[in-house]
Amino acid sequence: MKTDLPQSFRRLEYRPPVYTFDQVELDIALDPARTIVKSRIDVLRGKGFVAGTPLVLVGQDLEFVSLRINGDAHRHFELTPETLSIHSLPNEGKDPFVLEIISICVPEKNTTLMGLYVSNGNFFTQCEAEGFRKITYFLDRPDVMARYRVTLQAREAQCPVLLSNGNLLKTEKLPNGWHSATWEDPFPKPSYLFALVAGKLECIEETITTSSGAKKLLQIWVEPHDLKKTRHAMDSLIASIHWDEKRFGLELDLERFMIVAVSDFNMGAMENKGLNVFNTKFVLAQPETATDADFANIESVVAHEYFHNWTGNRVTCQDWFQLSLKEGLTVFRDQEFSADQMGSESGRAVKRIEDVRLLRQMQFPEDAGPMAHPIRPDEYQEINNFYTVTVYEKGSEVVRMYQTLLGREGFRKGMDLYFKRHDGQAVTCDDFLAAMADANHRDLTQFKNWYSQAGTPRVKVQEHYDATKKQYQLTLRQSCAPSPGQPDKKPFHIPLKIRLITSGNEQVEKLLELTEPEQSWTFDNISERPVLSINRDFSAPIQLEFDQSEADLLALFSGDDDPFSRWEAGQKLAMQMILGNRLPDAKLIETYRNLLMDPQLDPAFKELALTLPAETYLYEQCKSVDPQQIFTARRAFRKEIAKQLQLEWAALYQQNQTPGPFKPDAFSAGKRALKNLALSMLLEADPKTWAPMAVNQYQTADNMTDRYAALSALVIHGAKEANECLADFFNRFANDALVIDKWFALQSSRPPVEGLELTLSDVKRLREHPAFKLNNPNRARSVIHAFCANNPASFHQPDGSGYAFWVESVLALDAINPQVAARLARALDRWRLFAEPYQSKMKAALEQVAACQTLSPDVREVIGKALGN
Repeated sequence: MKTDLPQSFRRLEYRPPVYTFDQVELDIALDPARTIVKSRIDVLRGKGFVAGTPLVLVGQDLEFVSLRINGDAHRHFELTPETLSIHSLPNEGKDPFVLEIISICVPEKNTTLMGLYVSNGNFFTQCEAEGFRKITYFLDRPDVMARYRVTLQAREAQCPVLLSNGNLLKTEKLPNGWHSATWEDPFPKPSYLFALVAGKLECIEETITTSSGAKKLLQIWVEPHDLKKTRHAMDSLIASIHWDEKRFGLELDLERFMIVAVSDFNMGAMENKGLNVFNTKFVLAQPETATDADFANIESVVAHEYFHNWTGNRVTCQDWFQLSLKEGLTVFRDQEFSADQMGSESGRAVKRIEDVRLLRQMQFPEDAGPMAHPIRPDEYQEINNFYTVTVYEKGSEVVRMYQTLLGREGFRKGMDLYFKRHDGQAVTCDDFLAAMADANHRDLTQFKNWYSQAGTPRVKVQEHYDATKKQYQLTLRQSCAPSPGQPDKKPFHIPLKIRLITSGNEQVEKLLELTEPEQSWTFDNISERPVLSINRDFSAPIQLEFDQSEADLLALFSGDDDPFSRWEAGQKLAMQMILGNRLPDAKLIETYRNLLMDPQLDPAFKELALTLPAETYLYEQCKSVDPQQIFTARRAFRKEIAKQLQLEWAALYQQNQTPGPFKPDAFSAGKRALKNLALSMLLEADPKTWAPMAVNQYQTADNMTDRYAALSALVIHGAKEANECLADFFNRFANDALVIDKWFALQSSRPPVEGLELTLSDVKRLREHPAFKLNNPNRARSVIHAFCANNPASFHQPDGSGYAFWVESVLALDAINPQVAARLARALDRWRLFAEPYQSKMKAALEQVAACQTLSPDVREVIGKALGN
C-alpha cells in the first residue's frame, strides 16, 4: 500500500497569484505525434507579489525545449515532472517581462481526454479544470485572466478547419502543404476556457441580429456525415441567445459563436469562450435516431453552455472552491429557460418535477454519504471529483431560493448589480450573495450557511387545529445530520411555500422563512381542519418529516392546485406502501384511475404521476437496505397498478397517438411519454397478450422515441420477441454510435424478470462485443456504468459477483481515463447503508481497489473517502 498521503487543497489557504499574465500569444503546430507549442506571455506582478519569488508554472506530460525572458535565453530554472520554477527574474520580478517557452506534447497518446488529444483523426481540447497544463507550462488557475491571440498551424489535407476562441483575424497558406489560422479573444479569460479544434469538419451556420442590432455568426461544427443532425441544436442556440437578452439583458459579445461535437469526451459539454466543445450526444439529433429525452437534453445543454458566456466566462471563479458560483447559477438559468420553452404553466410544472426527481435520486444520496460536501467545499484532493450533483443541482436550488426570497424582479436586480460590479473579474460565492443582498436591501447573512454546510436539512412538521378558536398552528423544527468534517450544523435560512387547503379555500399561498431551530406560526379564522400543502414548488431542497395521514395525502394527490405538491403526495403514498411491502389499496387505485382519465391534465404530468419513486431514492428512506427486497416490493406494486388499470392503459395508449410528422415540442413529447408508459404497463400486466402490439410499434415507428420505447418494453418485461428486435435494432443503426450506446445501455440496465435474470456473463459478453470500446467514455458508460449504477437489482447480488466486476472495471478504466473511473468508483460509496451480506462484500471490493499501487489521485480520493480514510 502507498504510504504517502494525497495532497489536499483548502479554501481558507487561498492566496492571490504572485504573478499574473496580461497578453498570451500561442503558436501551435499540430501533429498527432509531436505538437510544438510556442508561448509568448506578458508577465506582471500579481496581488500576492513578493519580490524575489520565483515564477512557478505547472505542466504535465510535456517535453521542455527552451525558455527565454525578454528575448534572451534563460537558464535559471528548475524542472520537475509537474513544475517549471523560474528564478532570477528581472529586478526580482518587480518589472514586467516577456516570457517565451517552447514545449512539446503528444496528443495521440493522451487517453485521459484532458488537454490536447486526438479523436477520430481530429484535434480537440478539454482544459477545465486543469487540462491546459498538459498543453504548455502555465499559471493554470482560474484567477489568472489574460487576453489570448492564438495561431494554429497544421497540414491542410488532414486539418482543413482550424478553430480557437474569439474572432478570426486571418488565415494563411504555408509551405509544404501546411496552413494557419489566427484567432483573437478580446475578453480576458482563465486558461481553463482556452480551446482549439482542428480537423475534417463541416458546419451549419446562421446569422442572427441581437437586441442591439449587431449581426452575429453562429456555427455548429461536426463530422461531415453528422451535418444533417444539427438543426435542433442550432434552433436551441438561437432560442437561448434571445431568451438571455429578454430575461437578463445579456447579449452575445463576440462576432461569432461556435459549437463543436466530438464523440470522445469526458463530460457533457464545455463552455470555452466562443468555442463550446460538446459530447456528440448533446448536439446530434433527428427523429429517426434521437428520443424526446435526447431532444430535451440537447436544448438544455446547449442553453447551459451558452449561458456560461456571462455566468462563468465574463465573470468567473476566483478558485475551484467557488465552482458552484458558475455551475449552480448556470444550471438554474438553463432550468428556467427549459421551463419557459415548455410553453405552458403545466409544462413548467413538469420541468420542475423532473429537476426535483434528479436531485432526489442523485444528490440526496451524495449529501448523506462519505462524499458529502457543501456547494462550496472547503477542501479537495482532486478537483475533477467535485463536478458533482451537489455543486450543480443543489447549487441551482440554492440560487432558486434567492429568487423565491427576493421575487423575480429582485433576483434580476441582484444579477444586474453582480455584472456591474464584477464583469471581467474572478470572484467568489460571497460576491454573488453580496450583490443579491445589496440590490434588495436584505440581510442574507444566515443564507450563507447553504454555501458552507453539507447535508440535506430535515424539517419536522407538527400541526394543531383548535376547532373552538378556529385557529391552526404550524410548528417547524429544522436539523441536519453530521457529515464528514461537520459534526454540528447551524440553522439554515429555509424559504417554505405553504397553503392551507379547506373546502372554502380561505387561505392563499404564503411564504414562510424558517431561520430558527424551531418556529411556530398561527393562522386565524380557519373554519375547518385544513390539509397542509407544504414546500410547494419544492421551494427548498429539504427532507420533510411529516406524518401526514394517507387521507390527507390522497386529498392532495387528488386535487392540490400546486402540481409539484400534488405529484409529491402521490410519491409519498407509493413510497410508504412499497417500503411497508403493501400493494396499492382500492382508494389509491381509484385516485390513479381518476388522474389518468382527467381530460384537463397534461399528459406529461400524468406520466410523471404514475412513475414510481426510483429504487435508489427508496434506499435513502431505509436504515438498512436489502436491494432485492426493495426491488421485489416495488415491482409488485407496479404490477398491481398495471393489472388493476389495464383497461385504462389500453385506452390511453390509443388516445395518445401522435399522427403526422414527428414534432419535438413539449405537448407531443408528453403524449408520447404517456402512451409509452401505457405500453410498458400493459406488458407489465400481461406480456404475452400485449407483446405483439409492442412489436408492431417497434416495426412501424417513424421516430426513435417510439421505436426505443417499444424495444425497452419488450426487453424489460422479458418478451420472447425481444431478442429478434434487439438484433434488428443493432443492424438498423450499426453505423450510428449514439444509437448503439442506447442498445448497449438497454441490455446492461435490464432488471430481473421472472424466469429471465441478467447475469454477469451477459454483461461481460456485451463488454466483449466488437462494437464496445473501453476508451470511449460514452460506450464505457453505456455498459459498465449502466450496470453498476443504473441496475441496482442486478448489480447487488448476495454473492458479490457484481462488486467483483466493478473492481475489475474501475481498475481497467483508471489506467486509461481516471475521470471516468472515478465516477464509476462512486457506485459503492454508500456501502454502509446496506444490509449483510452486501455490506461486507462491498467493503471488501473497495479495499481491493484501494490496495492497487498505481491508482490515480481521482480514484484514490473517492475510495479513501468511501472507506473513511
